[in-house]
Amino acid sequence: MSKNKDGSEKFYSPTLGELGLPAVVGRIKEYMESEPEYKYCLIIGTDSAGRNHSGVDFVTALVVHRLGGGGIYFWKKKYAEIHSLRERIYHEAALSLEFAQELLVTLHGEEFLAYDFEIHVDMGKEGETKEMIAEVVGMIRGSGFNVRTKPESYGASSVADRYT
Repeated sequence: MSKNKDGSEKFYSPTLGELGLPAVVGRIKEYMESEPEYKYCLIIGTDSAGRNHSGVDFVTALVVHRLGGGGIYFWKKKYAEIHSLRERIYHEAALSLEFAQELLVTLHGEEFLAYDFEIHVDMGKEGETKEMIAEVVGMIRGSGFNVRTKPESYGASSVADRYT
């Protein structure tokens, strides 16, 4: 995991460059306050790509979707040694859950919490991971979050996927 000089995790924005979590939260607040008449959804999604025989890069995206009016996003990257597809999928879900919980703590007392909050997983009814959908969705719902799978999981399968 990359860290900023102040010790906070490094996030990246296509328009703002490298940011710490406090700057990300500030930018989200500015974005939402600039057009308060819109409805917003905060989305977290993680995707991964193999680097070598057991090394995997994981990208977690934070998307602020202004429904009917675009959105902004931020992302961070981590590396882990992973040895199976099942382990990789659970690690993606766990990273999203971990970050969602961290974000909720950071946003405590902010009006962001009044908005929809979702976790997107890069899994669908087709492919190798289809047997795991019920388990992963149950784990996320059991942690108190709404969850989306393919084809509705653009936070993971489009945004995070772009940086893996």
